Amino acid sequence: MADMPTIVALLVLVLLGAVGTFGVVLYRLLYGSRARLKRRVQQVVGGRVGGRGGILQPRRRTLQRLKSNDDRQRWAYSLREQLRQAGLRLEVRHFLAICACLAATAWLVAWAVSVPPLAQPMAGAIIGFGLPKVAVGWRAKRRIDRFTTAFADALDIVVRGMRSGLPLGECINIIGREMPDPLGAEFRLITEGQKLGLSLQESLERAVERMPTADFRYFTIVLAIQKQTGGNLAETLGKLADLLRQRKRMRDKIKAYSSEATASAMIIGSLPLVVGGLLTLVARDYVTLLYTTGTGHVLLTIGFIMMTTGTLVMRKMINFDF
Repeated sequence: MADMPTIVALLVLVLLGAVGTFGVVLYRLLYGSRARLKRRVQQVVGGRVGGRGGILQPRRRTLQRLKSNDDRQRWAYSLREQLRQAGLRLEVRHFLAICACLAATAWLVAWAVSVPPLAQPMAGAIIGFGLPKVAVGWRAKRRIDRFTTAFADALDIVVRGMRSGLPLGECINIIGREMPDPLGAEFRLITEGQKLGLSLQESLERAVERMPTADFRYFTIVLAIQKQTGGNLAETLGKLADLLRQRKRMRDKIKAYSSEATASAMIIGSLPLVVGGLLTLVARDYVTLLYTTGTGHVLLTIGFIMMTTGTLVMRKMINFDF
């Protein structure tokens, strides 16, 4: 027992060294010159770079997209799309490696401060995998909300530009230059995709995959229909901008009506965790029975199942699709 602090210090130093080495390797993989070029081409075109440095042929891209439909239900595809929507330049394997490193660090810290054995893997899983996933989801939702909020103003730019005689491609280029991110960044990728040989419709389809909002889908559908049938595009987009503003007002009204229920659900869901943490600090011997006895393990399992079920029910009750 006397040697325990030395062992802990050595383990912490080894872990910090491994984390530092991993960070250097990850930085080179993410921000090297070749990695930046490859990531930019994949982000704009949505395909892989061929052996001679060119983009895959349209037929092969189509086959790959059809084949990728089978993977849409897999968690890796969902995580990759969520990372793109959050604007993070990370591959799935890099994100999972970071999560594993955080989980190992949290587990070691929990063991070093003498956390009960049952809580050590739980702390590692929550801090290493739960919190990063929640953070990525929150960042993606926030970025999509910012995109949706500014999208109607972008349509107004397109309408005014086309009424003044500018082509659609130049209007999209203006949005990419003038509008703030993430709206400007997505429209810049559309312009760059056209420069690399993609049609406007293909660039828009890839943009919808990166930013899957209903408003953006409406814009893509309107352009596709207008390309086939013709008509006054400026007038159609103007009506679409008015419709999107009405949808936004409806969304804001629904959020205002459901804000009280949302706050109540957050308080009720977090209260047991907060009370348990405070009791652990104030009356450690009293709470330790839950972690060290079989009856305590059974009670924790029952409580966890009931809390998870209640949280999911409350989330379903306050989650409105609009």
